[in-house]
Amino acid sequence: MIDYTVKEIEKAVIIGVITQQQDESKSKEYLDELDFLILTAGGKAVKRFLQKLEYPNPKTYLGTGKLEEVSDYIHEHKISTAIFDDELSPGQMRNIEKILDCKILDRTNLILDIFAQRAKTSYAVTQVELAQYQYLLPRLTRMWTHLSRQKGGIGLRGPGETEIETDRRIVRDKITLLRNKLIKIDKQMAVQRKNRGKMVRVAIVGYTNVGKSTLMNLISKSDVFAENKLFATLDTTVRKVVIKNIPFLMTDTVGFIRKLPTQLVESFKSTLDEVREADLILHVVDISHPSFEDHIASVNTILQEIESDNKPSIMVFNKIDAYQHETIDEDDLVTEKTKIHYTLQEWEQTYMNKENEKAVFISALKKTNIEGFRKIVYNAVKEIHISRFPYNDFLYQEYDE
Repeated sequence: MIDYTVKEIEKAVIIGVITQQQDESKSKEYLDELDFLILTAGGKAVKRFLQKLEYPNPKTYLGTGKLEEVSDYIHEHKISTAIFDDELSPGQMRNIEKILDCKILDRTNLILDIFAQRAKTSYAVTQVELAQYQYLLPRLTRMWTHLSRQKGGIGLRGPGETEIETDRRIVRDKITLLRNKLIKIDKQMAVQRKNRGKMVRVAIVGYTNVGKSTLMNLISKSDVFAENKLFATLDTTVRKVVIKNIPFLMTDTVGFIRKLPTQLVESFKSTLDEVREADLILHVVDISHPSFEDHIASVNTILQEIESDNKPSIMVFNKIDAYQHETIDEDDLVTEKTKIHYTLQEWEQTYMNKENEKAVFISALKKTNIEGFRKIVYNAVKEIHISRFPYNDFLYQEYDE
């Protein structure tokens, strides 16, 4: 018999802080992102709490008074979950849970939960499981004590759902087992990359939900899963692409995000290996997002960490169809022109004029300026191809539109 019962959406409150390092606008933006993460996980954020502090309280994250305010709201509106924008220490989690008396999650826990939902292949499942166990290990006491009243939902998929798996020794053994399994798969994937020969490799990188998979589908005529949610793609997808007469390999990678859990950076090493071994990087950016420059900085930081920041790269500014800017009246002599007033043409001049940096502005969804994108990628791949096969230069065609 088919169950037609509609599953109730899990409601949550989200909590963040305003500090010297994270001003009010930045904190609100992070909570917007956290809201989207909760939506991706299948929940709904119904209330936000922000407190201005010099730094997060080491014992309870928020001040005692603010935490009591959160507690009153939770009990009055029968909210089951409180989600914090930063990673909480095991001590903070225990103390907060005593006061709020509900399920407590942090940003890391939430991201791991989304990855657990999205992982499909054996390799992705193994990576996510390893990251979850690494996150779980220092928090076993909390999981053990309160497991009896946790009833599933966001943040409780994967390991840690039975008492026996919360034993420290078993979890450590499991971590070792998963690491060994990943090492074995890493070797297999390295052999696969080696067997691809000397074809030029192009890796697509970017912040999560910027349209990488949509662009991959468009250029390679493949069918990579794309959705308007965070982390739609977890598994590395490699496709052979031919532009004019030059074949090359294009790789779609997992999206980056600010405050990405360190456990995931480590466990997704092989996904990043595809970037390390790439000859050319396509850095896709959602130019319609008000903080796209921060997103660029976040991606560049990770590229630097994996020593891939000096590779030839092309900035691909996507979603120009959704880009909006504020206009200033010609007679307005008071308002100072800032970045929010830049037109697309002005952004294009800004990036195109940077030394040794290539940029192209497109809409993968609307297929706007895709020919311009193909041209700039072709010329970049051709340059690498000629250096690798110098005696075949008579085969190359000029790219005519």
